[in-house]
Amino acid sequence: MGKNVYASVKSYSQRGKLLKKADFQTLAESRDLDELMTRIKNTIYGEAITDVQKPYTSLRIESALRGHLADVHYSIAKTAGDSEILDAYYMKFIISNLKFILKGKVLGKTQEEIETHINLRAEELIKQRDIIVKALVAKDLEEAVASLNSVQFGDEISKAVALYNEKKNIQIFDTYFDKILYQQLGRAIKKTRDRDVIKLVGMDIDFYNLLSVIRGKFWGLDDSQIEDLIVTQTPTIPRELLGRMISAATVRDAFGELSNTKYKSMIPDVENELDAVAEFERAFEMGLYHSSARSFTKMFSFATIIGITKLTGFEVRNLAAIAYAVEQKIPTETTMSKIILEE
Repeated sequence: MGKNVYASVKSYSQRGKLLKKADFQTLAESRDLDELMTRIKNTIYGEAITDVQKPYTSLRIESALRGHLADVHYSIAKTAGDSEILDAYYMKFIISNLKFILKGKVLGKTQEEIETHINLRAEELIKQRDIIVKALVAKDLEEAVASLNSVQFGDEISKAVALYNEKKNIQIFDTYFDKILYQQLGRAIKKTRDRDVIKLVGMDIDFYNLLSVIRGKFWGLDDSQIEDLIVTQTPTIPRELLGRMISAATVRDAFGELSNTKYKSMIPDVENELDAVAEFERAFEMGLYHSSARSFTKMFSFATIIGITKLTGFEVRNLAAIAYAVEQKIPTETTMSKIILEE
């Protein structure tokens, strides 16, 4: 138990260091990336970006921040001791890199172009760098997939390629790679009796399952193709409910099935299907953010350790979004309305 108490205390202190809305506002108001870098240097992320080389680009800034986040998550997991749940969340880094590599290969990008999107710090920390590098240096998609055959989720990657070849929708890679991650989370959560943890992680699994069903319908996948995307179900969104959503006639009808669930407030009220999917995703992510923030109501609980892992992840994502917005000269109000923060 000692390790958890220590990790929980560490999570609380880390939470105290999270940036406030005013900090994000100041960063988003930067006139250019030089000014943004100066402003980031005055936050707790100052050290994380010291190695970013000029000319600054949002990709370089994001890469440095993701490397820093890998260190934070690795140290939280180490402090907490062995936890399959934290290990599953840590896989996000590796999954994210694999997504960039395979999508890059599909789009015919060079190795150099793909490299700007990936940061291998997470893999270095757990000595898994070779897997990613092999896929990266492969000459094309087929070779990259073959290089991943031996890893534990090789068959999911092959399915993703097959479905992509049929539908030609690049987001299929995102969904299948997310499936790998959420399958791991689903297995890990089955081994715990901690209700706060089950609630917090269960919401993530619901998010993945619901979004996969909705997207699958939107992409015109058949029922069995959508079924294949589903991972472990939770008590909140059981198998029968997912089944009813899959067999619903339209995306709108599928959303309608949520009207008797705790997620009814997230049902989008727009006609356009693409907008509806985006609105639902945003509402759910805000929900995930708030549930992570609420995990701090009980001291010394393992949920706080998961909570801080998720909150720091949202924070780095917000910073990356701000860097991109400053680079593209997107208005501050637009940027602030898109990031995930306390309302």
